[in-house]
Amino acid sequence: MGRRVELLAPAGSLESLKWAILYGADAVYVGGPGFGLRANATNFTIDELKEAVEFAHQHQKKVYVTVNIVMHNQEVEKLDAYLKELEKIEVDALIISDPAIIQYAKEHTSLELHVSTQQSTLNYLGTKFLKELGASRIVLAREATKEDILDIKKHVDIEIETFIHGAMCASYSGRCVLSNYFTARDSNRGGCSQICRWDFDLLENGEKKQGEKPFTFCTKDLSMITKIPEMIELGINSFKIEGRMRSIYYIATVVSTYRNVIDAYYEKTLTSEMIEDAKKILDAVANRESTVQFFDGYYGKDCQYYNGRLELSNQDFLGIVLDYDDDKQLAKIEQRNYFKIGDTVEVFGPNHFVNKFILSHIYDEEGNSLEVVNHPRQVVWIRTPQPLHVNDLMRMKKKIDKMSIS
Repeated sequence: MGRRVELLAPAGSLESLKWAILYGADAVYVGGPGFGLRANATNFTIDELKEAVEFAHQHQKKVYVTVNIVMHNQEVEKLDAYLKELEKIEVDALIISDPAIIQYAKEHTSLELHVSTQQSTLNYLGTKFLKELGASRIVLAREATKEDILDIKKHVDIEIETFIHGAMCASYSGRCVLSNYFTARDSNRGGCSQICRWDFDLLENGEKKQGEKPFTFCTKDLSMITKIPEMIELGINSFKIEGRMRSIYYIATVVSTYRNVIDAYYEKTLTSEMIEDAKKILDAVANRESTVQFFDGYYGKDCQYYNGRLELSNQDFLGIVLDYDDDKQLAKIEQRNYFKIGDTVEVFGPNHFVNKFILSHIYDEEGNSLEVVNHPRQVVWIRTPQPLHVNDLMRMKKKIDKMSIS
């Protein structure tokens, strides 16, 4: 079998980039100080990009930088210096949507060029055109079906990247004007105010209709965990996770879950039970329901919310492992959410699968016994039956309701 599929993770900060890499990402994509589409994210400064690239390359991983803004005239004169700076710090690729930037970057830099999902590429003629402009990879629109992917792979020799997890857009891969219309924040220039997640009144003949819940046209999230074997066999080159504004716990959980499934596929150890367990983990870390969306060629009422939606604040993340004492079988934990004696918890990390155990002993830093840990970022020691590792994460083990659509 040829080169393994790449697992590509989001990073909204230097901290989340490091966690994504430690938890199994082959590459990360980030926003720099300009020309990106996440104005509300903690985008990277040039110095942070330098550190990010150095860290990633030390771990034999890659960094891709988004330059996917819809460019206006005022940005044109700044483009050359910015691209040259990115080339100088040796980022591994640019993610671009504006064809003018693709052509300019091809002519004036040696950087690898990936076409953003903002270009809404769904056919082989468009793919061929973008390759001729200089692209080496196409990030397909989220609306791509497996037939679309097969057709593109058949006609054009180019790398294909597809989304496998995260939020969806109510418009074609971000080509939305509602944000600009309602709030004067341009979604195509990094200012999306997520109008599709607002609640709306319904009017009929000018009169308000009272429904059971407020109307919304918010899409459910994307989760392709059940389709990973099929997607690998389609010849997709890179699997992309959405979420540059997500927490380190979310990133670590989602990346490690897909990492384990992908690796098990290549090692021929993947089972339906493993996929089902992975699906439950992803359901628990999400705050919206998920589905496979467009992949199977079906997009119906079950892919979207119409009358309210389930959005849960995740409180499963309990803490980060700071140290482990082999002799005393104690792990040093920095708290993130309330936990107590008797709780059943799980610890997972880059070096092992999930360890599950009941909290039997908790001590403060002076060695005093505790019943509960309820102070923000409180540092405690817990007794564990198995060795733990620095940067492992602890979460609550609880019954998970079935949220996903297979």
